[in-house]
Amino acid sequence: MTKSNDQHPVKAGADQAPASPRAEIDAFLAQVRGLGPAVNVGTRGRLVFALDATMSRQPTWDSACSLQADMFREAAAIGGLDIQLVYFRGLNECRVSGFVSGAERLGQLMSGISCQGGNTQIGKVLLHAKTESAKGKVAAVVFVGDAMEEGVDHLCALAGELGLRGVPAFMFQEGADPIAEQAYREIARLSRGAYARFDTGAAHELGELLRAVAAYAAGGLRALSDLSARHSAGARRLVAQMK
Repeated sequence: MTKSNDQHPVKAGADQAPASPRAEIDAFLAQVRGLGPAVNVGTRGRLVFALDATMSRQPTWDSACSLQADMFREAAAIGGLDIQLVYFRGLNECRVSGFVSGAERLGQLMSGISCQGGNTQIGKVLLHAKTESAKGKVAAVVFVGDAMEEGVDHLCALAGELGLRGVPAFMFQEGADPIAEQAYREIARLSRGAYARFDTGAAHELGELLRAVAAYAAGGLRALSDLSARHSAGARRLVAQMK
């Protein structure tokens, strides 16, 4: 893909039985409930949103992009949230956009991404989030992927640094790969974030998770409550679980 004005490469850093999807979502929401405020009153939240765009995600990429665009629109409706898009694909391609506050621009950026074969580059995502947090407060990192093909010790070290900086990582796993699950759970734990799994093709599960974390990053539980008033009973049930 040709490099755009909005995206630039990210430099590389140093090198149980699964529960039901509903149980995973409930556990995730319980963890978020205990995190406290994501941002201070009167400040804008900044969310780093990272995607695995390797070929294994191609079958569900279009529906995932649609849901992610919905998340951006939800966050824009809340106000006070800037989102930065990060994705990796191919042999060594990892790109990052600037922070964008408009859902329309983020949708345009995502529409230009196609999946390509390659290995995961989660370490670059975590290192980038660490670097970004040194420039200004990052409320959270969201990662959506289905695999892990890196040294887990290195990822855990970076996750621990994010935890010390107050940057929780919300790790969302598509499918049930056990190696990915173990790594994602540890990254979430060490960064003081949360982990959840969603079934391949179960769009509504990912949608719930993304909307919840977007609201949290924008303004905590109060923002999520305000958001739920404009939506369905399903969104209101999410609020009830997070209180």
